[in-house]
Amino acid sequence: MPNVRTPTAAVVDAAEDLALIAALMGGTRGMRAAAKKHLPQWPNEADNAYDARLSTATLFPAFPRTVEVLAAKPFSRPITLGDDIPSRIKQWCEDVDLQGRNLHSYAASLADAVLAEGMAGILVDHPPKEKGVKTVADERKAGLRPYFVHIRKGDILGWRSVRIKGVETLTQLRLLERVTVEDGPFGEKQIEQVRVLYIGKWEVWRETEKVDEHGDKVWAIHTTGTTTLKRIPFVVVYGKRTGFMTAVPPLMELAHANVEHWQSKSDQQTILHVARVPILFAKNLGDAQIVVGASTAIKADSADADLKFVEHTGKAIEAGRLSLLDLEDRMRQAGAELLVIKPGNVTEVQTLADNEQGMCALQRIAHDEEDAIDAALQLMAEWVGEPQGGHVTIYKEFGAATLAQASLELLRDMNIDGTFSDESLFREAQRRGVISPELDWNAEKTRIAANLKRPGAPVIQD
Repeated sequence: MPNVRTPTAAVVDAAEDLALIAALMGGTRGMRAAAKKHLPQWPNEADNAYDARLSTATLFPAFPRTVEVLAAKPFSRPITLGDDIPSRIKQWCEDVDLQGRNLHSYAASLADAVLAEGMAGILVDHPPKEKGVKTVADERKAGLRPYFVHIRKGDILGWRSVRIKGVETLTQLRLLERVTVEDGPFGEKQIEQVRVLYIGKWEVWRETEKVDEHGDKVWAIHTTGTTTLKRIPFVVVYGKRTGFMTAVPPLMELAHANVEHWQSKSDQQTILHVARVPILFAKNLGDAQIVVGASTAIKADSADADLKFVEHTGKAIEAGRLSLLDLEDRMRQAGAELLVIKPGNVTEVQTLADNEQGMCALQRIAHDEEDAIDAALQLMAEWVGEPQGGHVTIYKEFGAATLAQASLELLRDMNIDGTFSDESLFREAQRRGVISPELDWNAEKTRIAANLKRPGAPVIQD
């Protein structure tokens, strides 16, 4: 029997992708914790052998690194607050979530979640009024004011909506929350609760010790309250929208490729482990015990006797290495695709418009987040009776004309933050035809070292 904690079908459908992304964003530890879900156990592979293989596997962090680099691009410059933002809301933007983060830092973390998970939400909440708080002056004196809450995709349990004046509008929203409560005189524990938002009111549900006829715990209302707003104060930022309140991660194919690399790299490590240890082959040496080592001799009576080490030819190792390199290149290109500008003139009106330009997927996401923050600021204004919340501007002057250029820009950003070497960047630029194939890295490195030193000159990474 469904209860307030039961997710809707759309939420259940997205859960598998979110679990994969959570494992990848958790790095090597997260992938090891997922165990057989992403690193299958081979047929006839002993449990202890699998455990050893899992404990030595390491993740090539293509997905989390790409998310980090791409999400940082729109925030390489500070968010610009418009002149139409009321002064007190501007002040609140210095600590927009009441956790010490300004609007720029909050928006940057929001972009991380959107690129990784496909969507994220901004809940514009307001602390409940305490006893004795009756006027606006009392609210200001008590420090009560609206603030932003970052809602992750996995915390949305379900929603209901209707079309009001042609606009799809939320009428119910269920959010999963985790709160810490006291446990005995000194301890504490974390419990789940569900916040249900309606237009003009809200409820918080918690699990009780009672059980229903099916043996399931009963959820009951813990607290309730009302709001002065005429809508649910929730705004969604989409990565790759598929419908109202639904989206898929824009880098999902990169995530699957990263899992493929995780599995293939584990296979390669196993092959290397076997190939690095030669096998001792003995022929016609009789049944006597053989001692192999320094200061020992092997006696044989047969002319056909033989004793030698048999080693792997290495062909499988080279094939595996090339396969991994090819997969890594495909992953870089998958991430770079979000930076490639697509044609913008898709209608006759747009074609006739002056300066009509194309837009890459990352620019579109940044534009969508900009609109979402504007809407959230408007909700903040409605909480306190301001006529408007104003507008912000997020940096969007980036993008590349071709996939080769976009992937090279991505590699350059990785080089700047120290996750990609200078030599590898040089080789990749040569492969893309940006640098002459006749140039040699060692010679070029010498010429770079001979350059006149400039303030802030880069240090060559070997």
